[in-house]
Amino acid sequence: MAASPAVIGICAAVERARWTVWDQMAALAPLDYPESVRRAGGVAVLLVPDPRVTDRPEIVLDRIDGLLVAGGSDIDPATYGAGRDPLTGETNLERDRFEIALARRAVEIGLPVLGVCRGMQVLNVAFGGTLIQHLPDRYGHEGHRPTPGSFEGSEHDVRLEEGSLAANVAGESVHRTLQHHHQGIDRLGEGLVATGWAVDDGLAEAIERPGAGFVLGVQWHPEADAGSPVIGAFVDACR
Repeated sequence: MAASPAVIGICAAVERARWTVWDQMAALAPLDYPESVRRAGGVAVLLVPDPRVTDRPEIVLDRIDGLLVAGGSDIDPATYGAGRDPLTGETNLERDRFEIALARRAVEIGLPVLGVCRGMQVLNVAFGGTLIQHLPDRYGHEGHRPTPGSFEGSEHDVRLEEGSLAANVAGESVHRTLQHHHQGIDRLGEGLVATGWAVDDGLAEAIERPGAGFVLGVQWHPEADAGSPVIGAFVDACR
């Protein structure tokens, strides 16, 4: 009998959306996420913010084999004790608290965790880290999000530390990625280390937690890159 596929929980965004005749709030994820999980042999389920799960993450974590914290809107700076920068976008504190609770507890119990873009930032905040709220103010360029709403022109090289989980997953020490973010890691969370950096400006773009199994945050978007090995490696770890 074939082994059961790994069940991957993908944190859903909560956004206003339009389809057919409807225009209302929806829980959603870009199809690239579940499709990349499916191609890797896993089964994707969407995890919708729920205060009961925020209080007791095991309600969900006991039913999945891995947690994928997806990209999306900015994180409320209140979650990491900062004031709001004028250029921080619209936030959803209920979603933030839900994902932070899931990420923290998943790491504690040894469940594989992959944080993508915003998801990497969630992982950092979950362990007490902070964020740069608008990268152009610090780095002086828009290279991390050259075309808002598109990956056009977003190819970007990341240098990965030899022997790290990030480098082992990517299979190389300089990895070509697709970028779309205007925020990034400032102070690292407790127990996390940076293992990948943007070649052009040194921004931390991969973080992990040594000794904790598969716990990886990437600031780029492997789900949008059919040639990326990242999600396949994550699903393998969950299996």
